[in-house]
Amino acid sequence: MAAARLGRGEPEAALEAARRAVELDPRAGAGAEWGYRLASLAFERLGRDAEAVAAAEEAVRLAPGSWSARLRLGAALRRIPGRWKESRVQAARAARYAPEEPDPHVLVGDLSLLRGDYAQARTAYRHALRRLDDHPGARINLGLAMLRWERPRRHHDPAWPVDPRETGRARRALEVWSRQVRVLLAVALLAVAAAAFGPALVAAAGAGGAAAAGPDPVAAARGGGAAVLAVVLVITLRRARRVRLWPYVPGMLVRDPWLALGMVITLVTVAAYGAALATLPRAAQQFAAAVETATPVTPASPVDLAGLAVLAGTLPGNVWAGPALLVLLNGAALPVLRTLAEAWRGRPVRALAEFTAADEDRTAGRDIDVTLWLVAVRAWSALVLTAAAARLLDDPRWALAAVTVPAALGWSYRRAGRAFRLRAVLARDRWLAGVLALLVTTSLLFAAAAAVRVLGLPDPLDRRAWQVGVGVLVTVVAAYVIRAARAWWQGTPGPGRSSLIMCEGCGRRLPGDARPPVGLSGAVRRAFADGRGVVLAYADPTGPRALAVGSVGSVGPGGELRLIAADDAWEAAERDPRVAVFVADPLDRRFWAEVRGVAIADAEAEVLRVTPKHVVVGDYPGRHQGRLRPRDGRPVR
Repeated sequence: MAAARLGRGEPEAALEAARRAVELDPRAGAGAEWGYRLASLAFERLGRDAEAVAAAEEAVRLAPGSWSARLRLGAALRRIPGRWKESRVQAARAARYAPEEPDPHVLVGDLSLLRGDYAQARTAYRHALRRLDDHPGARINLGLAMLRWERPRRHHDPAWPVDPRETGRARRALEVWSRQVRVLLAVALLAVAAAAFGPALVAAAGAGGAAAAGPDPVAAARGGGAAVLAVVLVITLRRARRVRLWPYVPGMLVRDPWLALGMVITLVTVAAYGAALATLPRAAQQFAAAVETATPVTPASPVDLAGLAVLAGTLPGNVWAGPALLVLLNGAALPVLRTLAEAWRGRPVRALAEFTAADEDRTAGRDIDVTLWLVAVRAWSALVLTAAAARLLDDPRWALAAVTVPAALGWSYRRAGRAFRLRAVLARDRWLAGVLALLVTTSLLFAAAAAVRVLGLPDPLDRRAWQVGVGVLVTVVAAYVIRAARAWWQGTPGPGRSSLIMCEGCGRRLPGDARPPVGLSGAVRRAFADGRGVVLAYADPTGPRALAVGSVGSVGPGGELRLIAADDAWEAAERDPRVAVFVADPLDRRFWAEVRGVAIADAEAEVLRVTPKHVVVGDYPGRHQGRLRPRDGRPVR
């Protein structure tokens, strides 16, 4: 009942059923191990991670050779801060005990993916798919590994013995410091520029003529700007006090390149602000000279303020404009750079093939939508580079390369697996469908503009095509921003990488750690209890080997066999715990049984504890079952 309720998505009811199953087990072993596993899974789905670990540890204590119990403990431990290494050990044991099962390999892949080890994650997921081709978790998470997915807490190493919430607070303190400093310096520089350049504009455009005598406005502006640096120092000291994990900060910066880039840009912004203050007098003099040499100011001919600003920024030797633009525009340039860099990260077409091959699942559909947005951003950036190359090199033939964008989109559509899954996603996300249509239109416009120049047709057609194409590219940017803002406002998945999610318990099948244990029938139990010709088969460095055990010490209530074996069997079990135990029933001479399982050495009891994985029973063949051979010696089939 607990397993059925977990399959229906009822963890609270499943927890009650699992508790009842454990309480009703009088022998504390026949089904208690399974009950504890189901209780652990229910606790995990309810968000009670500590209780999930405790129940899984009890399951491992009852059945140390159960790969399902090891898998459940590994899955529960990965949610506990600082216990990632223990989780990895349990996942490796589960994969060693049952290499033929897909779920242990999926857990190994998940742990590698969470730490950013994409090569090992891809290997583990492929191992799982060889065992079960339609495993949804392996398919979806393999696609994420192809995309080189970064989890939300990418600054935190799961192997660190520290709570990720603590490193999250340190990261937020660093981000807030960076944002406050950059915004403060941008606003301060605008105020400094207005104080330094404003009097010249007032003197040129005002009716009063020359500026009134008084303190030097440039000196006053520099003094006020320098005072802002003291405010920056205060903000830095206050935020530094909130970063309580300074030994982990270098590792956080290595794992999160965007956090490191934000810190570097903030320091560069401070240096650029200081350079702008240092070069402010010279820039003010050049601006005043530009105002004086501009068109004379009359009531009928006012000064063109925009033209003066452009003129002042392009005067030879003006070193003020560069640092000023860096201080003012870094906040807008960083998100654009991050969006483009994330779009060109990973292999989206290979990822789409994995996502579409997964079972009908909401997680796969969400990841397909985000991946298609990444493909659209790639196409947009390729069109921008094509247009820039054609304009900067003054060679219209470069624009002919724009026709490769629709070809690349079509190739991606064909290689992305099941086309009906892509059509379903495009039908739900009309913003995405519209953006892809606009990108194809833009590529055709650029190619048409290049063809007009190459064929020598009238120039107005060329200019009109370029203008419309550039306008469509701007429209695509606006659509992306609106789509992202709408998703943020409604709390729905957006077009960025942050909306990609892993598959954890998705799909209709119950995970392997919820399977029932393999039990022994009454006939098999009787054969092992009464048999005196028990044989243990195991792997030896020289090959397979069989060892006569003599008899089984006991058979546990859960079907666990306790064998008294020689030292070489113990050593073999440590190398490879997968063994097989064979017995013949002394009462029913034709009956035999074979138990394949996992052998764990119990040094305290001096026995090998074999947990069954598969049970095979049969009868010895009689003479009437022998193979018949005709006179020519060939067997009869």
